[in-house]
Amino acid sequence: MPGVGSTGARLTVLASTRSGLVGALAEVPPRARHVGSVSSGGELWFVLEGSGRLALDGVPGPALVPDRGLLMPPGTGYEVACAGAGDLRIDVVALPRGSALRGDLLCRDLSDCPAETTGDRTFRVLFGPGRDCAAATQFVGEIPPGRAPEHRHPYDEVVLVLKGAGIAHVDGTETALSAGSCLHLRPGLGHCLENTGPEILRVLGVFHPADSPAAKLAAPLADS
Repeated sequence: MPGVGSTGARLTVLASTRSGLVGALAEVPPRARHVGSVSSGGELWFVLEGSGRLALDGVPGPALVPDRGLLMPPGTGYEVACAGAGDLRIDVVALPRGSALRGDLLCRDLSDCPAETTGDRTFRVLFGPGRDCAAATQFVGEIPPGRAPEHRHPYDEVVLVLKGAGIAHVDGTETALSAGSCLHLRPGLGHCLENTGPEILRVLGVFHPADSPAAKLAAPLADS
């Protein structure tokens, strides 16, 4: 489980995969704090809401503000304190044991990441190959109204819906999506995310091994 120990905080596991990815939601109320240690494979954090302060092994770190991603080095002790009037909410994804991460903390704001497009969809990579993390990829994607063709990825992925409404079409099943919905998409699983609302469907994804969010497996051959 990402993080060990808390004081006045809630830590909810959202997804746990066979590859070792574990997705969780950390919620720290006003005047509360969350104390723990980074898992042995390292973690990717993304601030969803609120503001706060971070210290690593007693040393003050960067401010925690919305749309900020953090690459947390394995085994580091941390303390998170909520600094606002509302809850501080952080998406935390623990990476598999043995992931080769750098040994220092890095942070990156989503607004500083270039937008890339695939079809009619836009994504911004915070960490990944060529962006300081060779072990996993963290990105935010935007899906316009409509449905894309079914596709498959070569990696294991945990997806959190940040905004909007839609339907996840996964391996012949349909699941309603709204803000806070979490999905696990294992490698090779046929799927597509449909935006059924009038606004952009915004999602946060973390996957392992690292690759581009646009990477797809070839479609299987139809039965003859």
